[in-house]
Amino acid sequence: MELSSLYVTVIEPSKVQRHIIIGHLNSFGIENIEEFEEAKPALEHMLVTPPDVVLSSMHLPDMTGTDLVTQMRGLEALEKITFLLVSSETHYRYLEPIRQAGAIAILPKPFSREEMAMALKSTLDYVSDFESDSDSDEYDALRVLVVDDSTMSRNYIKQMLDSLSIHSIDTAADGSDALQMIDDGARYDLIITDYNMPNVDGKELIEHIRSHSEQPTVPILMVTSEQNESRLAAVQSAGVSAICSKPLSYDTVKQLIEQLVTDYDM
Repeated sequence: MELSSLYVTVIEPSKVQRHIIIGHLNSFGIENIEEFEEAKPALEHMLVTPPDVVLSSMHLPDMTGTDLVTQMRGLEALEKITFLLVSSETHYRYLEPIRQAGAIAILPKPFSREEMAMALKSTLDYVSDFESDSDSDEYDALRVLVVDDSTMSRNYIKQMLDSLSIHSIDTAADGSDALQMIDDGARYDLIITDYNMPNVDGKELIEHIRSHSEQPTVPILMVTSEQNESRLAAVQSAGVSAICSKPLSYDTVKQLIEQLVTDYDM
C-alpha cells in the first residue's frame, strides 16, 4: 500500500489553510481528498464513505476537533479511523481529550512537510496492518493488559494491538483494578499503562508489579501525555520498560512492542 492510495477527509474552515494542507497531501501523490469547512457535513459524508484518515482543525464553526473525534469514536463505522489534528492550539484543556481519544498525531500550524510525512507514514502502516487479510501467528500466544482510565484511549490501544494481530487483551480502568487482576493470578506477557489515573496511578502500579507481584520482570510500556520531567524520571526509576508519549504514533508503538516482547524471556 502506498501513500497515494490513502483516502483523506480534510476539515478546515479557512480556505487558505485547506489549500496548504491539500497541497502537502498532493505532494505525496494523494489525490483522493474530500474537503469540508464544518464537522457535521463531514461526519455525514464519512458515514457513507469512511476515509482512511481525517485531518481536522481544532476550532470549527459547528464544534471543536475534540467534539469531532469524540463523536467519531462513538460511532462503530468511524471509531477506527485515524485522526490527525492540525492546530496552533496549545491549551491542555483542548489537547488532552484529543490525545486520549487516540489521535495519531498533532501537527502544529505551520507544520513542515517532514512532520506530515511522519504522520501519514504512521497512518499508512496502521491501515495496511489493519486491512491485512492474513493474521500473523507471531503474537498468537501473547496476553496483554491495557490500563487506562479513558475508555476511548483503551479502545484505541486495543485497535492498535488488533492491527498487530494481538487479540488476547484484558483491560483495567485504573491501577487499582489492574493490581486486583494481577494479584488474583492473571499473568501477562506485556502491560501497557497510562500514568495519570485515579486510585492507583501508573508509577504506583509499576512499583507494585516490580516489588510485590509474581511477575516482576514483565515488560511494562507506559503511554502518557505527562510532560513533567521529574515525574517521568520517577517512573523510569520505578522500573518502566519504555515510555511512549501521547498522541500515539502507530509505528512507535509497534516498534516498542516488538522490541519489548522479543527481549522478554517468557
